[in-house]
Amino acid sequence: MTLPAIGRITANWNRYLGRTRLLTGLVLFSYVLTHNLNHALGIVSLQWLEAGRSVFLAFWRFPPIELLLFMTAFLHILVALLALYRRHSLKMPFWEAAQLVLGLATPPLLLLHILGTAYASEHYHFKDSYAYVLLTLWVFQPWNGALQAIAILVTWVHGCIGMAYWLRLKPWYPRAQAYLYALAVTIPVLALIGFADSGRAIAEKLEDETWLPALIERDNLPNQEAAAEVYALRDLGLQICGGLLIFVLGARLVRAQLNRRRAIAVSYEGGGIVHIQSGTTVLEASRSASIPHASVCGGRGRCSTCRIKILKGAAQLPLPSDDEKRVLTSVGAAPDTRLACQLRPVAPVTVTPLLPAQAGPQLAHARGNYHSGREMEIAVLFADLRGFTQLSERRLPYDVVFLLNRYFKAMGEAVSGAGGHLDKFIGDGVMALFGIKSGMEGGDGKAACTQALEAARRMSVNLEELNRHLKADLPMPLRIGIGIHFGPAIVGDMGYGPNQHLTAIGDTVNTASRLETATKELDCQLVISENVARAAGLPIQPDALHQLVVRGREQTLGVLAIMDARQFGDTPPPTAIAAGE
Repeated sequence: MTLPAIGRITANWNRYLGRTRLLTGLVLFSYVLTHNLNHALGIVSLQWLEAGRSVFLAFWRFPPIELLLFMTAFLHILVALLALYRRHSLKMPFWEAAQLVLGLATPPLLLLHILGTAYASEHYHFKDSYAYVLLTLWVFQPWNGALQAIAILVTWVHGCIGMAYWLRLKPWYPRAQAYLYALAVTIPVLALIGFADSGRAIAEKLEDETWLPALIERDNLPNQEAAAEVYALRDLGLQICGGLLIFVLGARLVRAQLNRRRAIAVSYEGGGIVHIQSGTTVLEASRSASIPHASVCGGRGRCSTCRIKILKGAAQLPLPSDDEKRVLTSVGAAPDTRLACQLRPVAPVTVTPLLPAQAGPQLAHARGNYHSGREMEIAVLFADLRGFTQLSERRLPYDVVFLLNRYFKAMGEAVSGAGGHLDKFIGDGVMALFGIKSGMEGGDGKAACTQALEAARRMSVNLEELNRHLKADLPMPLRIGIGIHFGPAIVGDMGYGPNQHLTAIGDTVNTASRLETATKELDCQLVISENVARAAGLPIQPDALHQLVVRGREQTLGVLAIMDARQFGDTPPPTAIAAGE
């Protein structure tokens, strides 16, 4: 079978398993959520608890819905066992391990409760009311009641972990995260309180000697023989659950023995080599060797944070699935980029992770392909405070930090308000980029240069406002020098680990920094290159052009020196300082 065919079969299998796991998980989480909300009504009274049960059962025991629910539970367990078998390494992050362990613990914990209610009530024709359930769990078998309380927490936490892995990739999730966490804590607490309050209410009712016989007659409660049959079915179910788990773990051992002689080398840039078995993903290879590797979605192929660059062996790799292509396209990934959680090498391969191991959900969202590195024409702005070193020497450290943070806030708001990208703060300086998106689309630079000039105007206005607020604290007003240049630059995410961010390098960046320094020589607030003026459509008087020597350039650069950047907001064109002045 050819590699493309293997890739398609594997990709389709992964896609179906992933979607089945998600859909069945959503159905089961809905059931657990409504069941816990029903429990919470016990805080009010037994009557409210029973009323909620009527609504709950009217939906979930409607025959088609009940059949769907049991089929969903069966499929979810089956997919979980298959996922356990297909894992080639049991090394995983804590929350993934917790979800796996809690999921495997759920069937044994719930088996007796399901058999004693849904199955027994249907088979023995009695009403499994809350009075019957609480009488059993709170009064007659408190140890079993403790297990069911644990089951409430186990199923809820298992479901919440799965929901978090799914929802954390949604753009709105960071805003809703605190509220969702509050609900995740509150709902099971209310359910347990409702269970305890209603249990005590049932215990009080037993003080009336006529209550229990009336309940047995009214609800036709099962006898000891029925209870013995339910426990026998419980024991059989536990044996089946244990047997399936042992079978899966045994199959993993057999597979490992059969594949031991067919190890595949996954090499990492920097020297690390991991030998894996066929069918193992690159993400599993990283985890098995304790190599830090990001994966926000837990290896489900929903995000792109585990993406890797293929350095060698790309020709022997299975082709990516449509889902993998979609995710990679959404982040503008290069052709030699793959998802580590989806790539299962069949031949030696050399890779390097593209994102830091601490990458968060924000890096999983769709981003422009300039993040992976691209040359384009952009406007670069540098700004720097004048005389701040001498000013800071006479102030306390707290005052210096306070003043700088106020200044950075004013400058950052100016850049973002003009539509630019704030690259970095350098000491008391600022670097900003403009026109990244328009440059990627091959624009003429007018939008980039117009935005940069607007940012310079806003910086000047914001600085004047800052000086007014801090007048009593400053011996003299803060002054700023700004330089702007337009030209080609290499743009992309650069840096190491958590300090990786979008920036630019090249002659255009160096020249813009030189123009900012030239504001001292020309005694003005703003210096822009002739490129910026022409791209923005500004009128240029020949006698206003200064010829500036820029280190690394053979020819001088024509620049305009502008005394006050605020004049860009006026109707007349800005006035440049004449070259002879």
